[in-house]
Amino acid sequence: MSSLWFMHSDPGDDSEEGPGGQPDDRESAAPEDAYLLDAYSRAVTEAAARITPSVLLIESGRPRRGGRRSPEGEGRGGTGSGFLFTPDGFALTNSHVVQGAAELRATFVNGHSMPARLVGDDPDTDLAVVRIEGDGYPAAQLGDSSLLRPGQLVIAAGNPFGFQCTITAGVVSATGRSLRTPGGRLVDDVIQTDAALNPGNSGGPLVDSRGRVVGVNTAMIRPAQGLCFAIPINIARFVAPRLIRDGKIERSQLGIAGHNARLAPALVRKLALSQTSGVLVLSVESGSPADRAGLREGDILVTFEDTAIRHIDDLHKLLTEECRDRVCRAGFLRHGQRIETEITPTARPGS
Repeated sequence: MSSLWFMHSDPGDDSEEGPGGQPDDRESAAPEDAYLLDAYSRAVTEAAARITPSVLLIESGRPRRGGRRSPEGEGRGGTGSGFLFTPDGFALTNSHVVQGAAELRATFVNGHSMPARLVGDDPDTDLAVVRIEGDGYPAAQLGDSSLLRPGQLVIAAGNPFGFQCTITAGVVSATGRSLRTPGGRLVDDVIQTDAALNPGNSGGPLVDSRGRVVGVNTAMIRPAQGLCFAIPINIARFVAPRLIRDGKIERSQLGIAGHNARLAPALVRKLALSQTSGVLVLSVESGSPADRAGLREGDILVTFEDTAIRHIDDLHKLLTEECRDRVCRAGFLRHGQRIETEITPTARPGS
């Protein structure tokens, strides 16, 4: 970096005069700009170097009509991305990448390719776990998606259109978005980013400046530019162990659509709440458990079964098969007042 400074220095004078005899700030500003650009470049290259060994090209073979698979034409299938999260070969990808595949193949960045098998998938979150045989693989380090803030640098890695291990960089555009999966299900608390994604990026990692995975890339909106989305890694932390154990996730539902919401500090003090955020109810399905329990649009859910609900993923983690058809306690805020109610979750369609 010192050479950049010297390139713009004059041994006989520390400054140059601009028009009108005034010192010209352009030369002195340039080294600082270069330093910032170099720092940005280092952050991206170092993060890419950390995550690249864990990234996989996932190729899926689709069955032909009649149940048999052909490597060409109708049964050829497609490609996506994934990444190893354990040294013994477990990898995360998107559910829509592997659904319906007759066989799977995983390829490392060094070109080494080997068969993979589907361990389990969860269309509700568009997440799936696959496994390759062996041990000692370079596992990605997982971060904490709840700490993400708009404007934060993120880097996406994947295999767009089969171009293996492509790196793109951008920022977190927003958090807490809702996104409808290819199967028609609504996924809440999705990360929006402008790090470029293309077909084939699905299932690849979204990482922070330290190379820690904060999301699983899942979709982009075409023909828009810079509207790309990732499933938060905190959701994947909950989903992946259950897919490894059971191959699927059984869920219950309340019948609401929600969004993370900050609580007014005055309201937190007034009600002596132990949290500063909750889940804002955006809509209530007619005849649903939430409807029968009296929840309305605009309510803010803050507790479920005596557990604080600060984010939508907090609620997702609790809405398992254990509480299906069982009376549960829920607390919510309405017009500055706290209300307690009983609610009986029902089976989620498709579970």
